[in-house]
Amino acid sequence: MKFKQVDVFTNRPFLGNPVAVVIGAEGLDTAAMQRIARWTNLSETTFLLPSSKADYRLRIFTPLQELPFAGHPTIGSAHAALESGFVGKKAALRQECGAGILELSVEDHWIYVRAPQPKIAALDKPIGFGKRALRVDVGPVWIVAELDDAQELAALEPDMAALAALSESLEATGVTLFAASEDGVSTIHVRSFAPAQGVPEDPVCGSGNVSVAAYLRYTGELERFERSYVARQGMQLGRDGRVSVRVTDSDIEIGGHCVTCVEGTIRTS
Repeated sequence: MKFKQVDVFTNRPFLGNPVAVVIGAEGLDTAAMQRIARWTNLSETTFLLPSSKADYRLRIFTPLQELPFAGHPTIGSAHAALESGFVGKKAALRQECGAGILELSVEDHWIYVRAPQPKIAALDKPIGFGKRALRVDVGPVWIVAELDDAQELAALEPDMAALAALSESLEATGVTLFAASEDGVSTIHVRSFAPAQGVPEDPVCGSGNVSVAAYLRYTGELERFERSYVARQGMQLGRDGRVSVRVTDSDIEIGGHCVTCVEGTIRTS
């Protein structure tokens, strides 16, 4: 099967978040997909399949489980589908996945996805980070909180075992934290931790950034920033991802550049 490893949320190789994409994976069952995802050892591995409802069907796996939706795998897989010819070149795409049918657009080398509608709930106990935490479900479930400033966020060295236990107790994928940026190139800095899923820190997290936007809209804090902004993530891991975020009263879209770093074939026997 054709295989690509795509760096997402960057136009320069090795500065974004990689996703492994297996193209034309109809011959694989769920167990085989999960084995491959454990083997690639990336935060997500995806499998492109034909669809009778959309341009293609996408299955998304962490090293431990399948996800209904994830942001950087969705955008990177759309890039792989277009680049490989799995779907024809077009400005609008429809993706079938566990979260339903998602709409994507290609805009001057940026790929955007309209995220699933978030489900938000308050927490009845503090989590030890930030001023106010919310549970945001966009397929993956993130506990989201804002820190005082970007310096505090950058210096954070969380206890991964404690974060995993917290995530499991709240039935969450992990914890996403953010702070206002003063770097002149972005509006918000973001960090996402999912040790319970085998991903101690996700370099550049699409669903985490969707959840931050949902948090800001829900709390009325979005007006402190803008309804269209750039988030920066991954600096603590030697990356420099940039996520374009667009928020309306009804929808949240995230977008980014992609670059293919590895391509070839993958064999299962």
